[in-house]
Order: sequence, then C-alpha cells, then structure tokens
Amino acid sequence: MTKRAVSLPDEAAEGMREFIDEVDQRLASDEDTCSVVEDVLVDLHGDRAAYERWQSGEDVSPAAQVRLQGYDPCNTTLESEYYAEVDAQSEQFRRSKHLQWLWRQFDATPMADNVEFALQFRRMLADHLFEECGDNCRFFKGISMTYGHNISVGDNVVIHDDVHLDDRGKLTIGDRASISDDSHIYSHRHDTVDQTEVTNYHTIIEDDVRLTYDSMVQAGVRVGRNALLAPKSIAGGDIPAHHIAAGSPAESVGVKSGWESVAEPAGSELVDNREQRRISYEISDDVDVFDEFQRDLSPPDR
Repeated sequence: MTKRAVSLPDEAAEGMREFIDEVDQRLASDEDTCSVVEDVLVDLHGDRAAYERWQSGEDVSPAAQVRLQGYDPCNTTLESEYYAEVDAQSEQFRRSKHLQWLWRQFDATPMADNVEFALQFRRMLADHLFEECGDNCRFFKGISMTYGHNISVGDNVVIHDDVHLDDRGKLTIGDRASISDDSHIYSHRHDTVDQTEVTNYHTIIEDDVRLTYDSMVQAGVRVGRNALLAPKSIAGGDIPAHHIAAGSPAESVGVKSGWESVAEPAGSELVDNREQRRISYEISDDVDVFDEFQRDLSPPDR
C-alpha cells in the first residue's frame, strides 16, 4: 500500500465539482469549443475585469492585449500545426488543439497545484480530448502531447509529472499502466539521413506496464503486459510480457520474480517489430513547405 485516500473539505469539494461539471457540460454541448476555452481560461487566470474592459473597447497596454488575446486558442499556435501531414483545418484537429490549449494553460495556473482538483479537471478534459479514456485515471502536472486525439488510455492509468505522450502516429496505453516522471513515449521517428522524412507508428503500452523515471519508449515499440522499463532506459525493441528491461539501448535483464512460469522465453536483445505498426499518411499537394534546415541532404555515396 503506497498511497492513502485524501479528500477536500465538503465545501471545497462541492465548489470544485460544480465548476468541473459545468465545463464538462459546455464542452459536450453544441457551444463553440474555442469560446468555451477562452471563457474558462479568463476566469481561471482571474482576469475577468481586465478582459471585460478590453472587450468594451477601453485602452490596454500592448502586453495586456497579447495576454488577453492568448486566452482564445484561435489566437495561438502549437508545434503540431507545423507538421506537414496534419490537416490543420479539420474539425478534429481544431477541437483537439483548443482542448490541449485549455489543458496546458490550466497547468499554468496556481490551481494546477491543488492535486485533487487538478486530477479531476484533467480527467474530465481527457474524455473530450483523447480518442478514449478509461475510468479512475490520474494525470499529473506538465503532461504534453502532440494532438491528443490519437491517444487511447485504459482504466486506472497513472501518468506522472512532465511526461511526453507523442501521438503524431497512434498511442495506446493499457489498463493500470504507470508512467513515471519525465518519461517520453514516441510514435514517430525521423530518418537518420534526411531528418525531414518522418515515419509514424502505433506505439503500444500494454496492461500493468511500469515505465520508470526518465525512461523512453521509441516509436512503434510494444511494451508487453506487466513489463518494467528501468530508469533512464531507452526501449528500441519490443519488451516481452513480465520482463524487466534496462539500459540504453534497453535489453531484457530478467523476468519479474514470481512470473517466470508465464513469461515467454526471450534473449536479452529486444526484437524490433516496428514495421508491423507503421502508419501510412499522405501529404496534400498544396502544403506550403517550410524547410527549417536548408541542408543539402544528398549523401555522396548514393
């Protein structure tokens, strides 16, 4: 038993629940998501009076105007908008961008440190943002993601502080998985010669997996049920169920005690099966290509 139950005082819990339920209902309604996000962020940041003055046409400083405009997710950009394969005009991306902006900006408020409130608020947002989210999930502070709508999460999942969930491809996390602080899970990779060439994959974290502190799962990897990835380890191949993997690159260093009879025999080297999970995509002909590197990518030996 590593945790104990904690609850807020009744009055605080009632006010918290009323607020979360109201936001939940508004996001589930036909109300424009962008408008809901803007309205919620103005109040969460305690900026309603200044916002109303600005809306009524009163003069505000340039810095105040930038701050007030920034509550509207339509006035923001996220890194994922720059990816060539994304349809930034699609309703799916538009909605997930707005919800991700609410998630990130909520984390910038003092209320994000009120653990009980913050866990329930993010869990509510996950229902609207993720492709699927199970029951009793706990999402801590500083979690980042690419889109959000390509993430599926099972029941009783715990994702701790400052975890990066890359769903440029697709990411599935099974029941009761535990992902520790500063872990990174990727679903895309760049070509070693031409880093502008990107391949997307389906990355799978199965039930009861533990990814420990500052570990990394590379794109297209499957981490098998009840497996453990040791701190600061990098999994570049599939980890068999019930195995413990460690190192960079990670290798199997054994089977969890008591699970030997059901664990599949495996050598220490992890098998790379990522091509089984490649996700194809098309890039529109009318994309305005931006080459941020301006490099000559023609190898002399080809």
